[in-house]
Amino acid sequence: MDRILHITGGDHAGSLLAESGLPGEVFVWHDILYDGPRKPGWPEEETLQARARFLEHETGGGLDRAHVLETLRAQYRMLAAAAEYERVVLWFDACLFDQAMLAHILTCLRIRGAQHVDLLCLDAFPGIVPFDGLGQMRPDQLASIYGRRRAVTKDQFRFAEHVDKAFARQEAGELSGLAEESEAPLPGVPAAVKRWLLERPDEKTGLGRLEQLTMDAIRAGLQAPADIWARVSAADTHPRYWGDTTLWAKINGLADRNPPLVKIVGPKERLPQWGGPAGLDLFRIFPVG
Repeated sequence: MDRILHITGGDHAGSLLAESGLPGEVFVWHDILYDGPRKPGWPEEETLQARARFLEHETGGGLDRAHVLETLRAQYRMLAAAAEYERVVLWFDACLFDQAMLAHILTCLRIRGAQHVDLLCLDAFPGIVPFDGLGQMRPDQLASIYGRRRAVTKDQFRFAEHVDKAFARQEAGELSGLAEESEAPLPGVPAAVKRWLLERPDEKTGLGRLEQLTMDAIRAGLQAPADIWARVSAADTHPRYWGDTTLWAKINGLADRNPPLVKIVGPKERLPQWGGPAGLDLFRIFPVG
């Protein structure tokens, strides 16, 4: 039997794939590749160190820098070994988080000379509305779409390299050009990039889209983090690229502004982004001003 390596983003999606009964190994990639310091393509140690610092900060210290660094190193060791597999199957959805990851992984696989790379990229599945990602599917549903995988083309590899450079450089012109692509070899990229551009601070309010939606929910009278999450999730564009850790970081950032836009009342001064002893149900958020 061929040695098969399945790569996806997110621990939950990875566990579902592992339960699907499909042959091969499942490897989960961890990183926020649409943001933070990095260079395009295969990273040097300096880049890994910078990303470990960035991810520790983005998770409010919930992910330890040393742990993140070793995770990143292990990921690239696995990617370097991908060429030894008979087939690599990439499982991703159309959200910003997955599309940036897909572009980077394809770029790195091309650098390492991996052959026989297949892609499954989903933007919808019958009965799941709204569809935000593979993590919403059952293991048997994932197995049912395995036959829809397609070999990654040369055009897709080349386009992925262009996308990876744009996310790494964060140049507005490059990103805007990708957002307007009408026949992108990776069809999910334009909408994903367009969503990321909406996170740039608005000229009038100074807020990105996720911050603005959060403020709208709080000013509407929602105080509990879970209620704010539900309102913002319903209001944002699908597929949604962010999770609760990201939203709590945005709320903490709104409280840290000078002057602050929100006040956090609870057992701690800021929302715990990554677990912690203080339950989120003990916190309330209020608008300031």
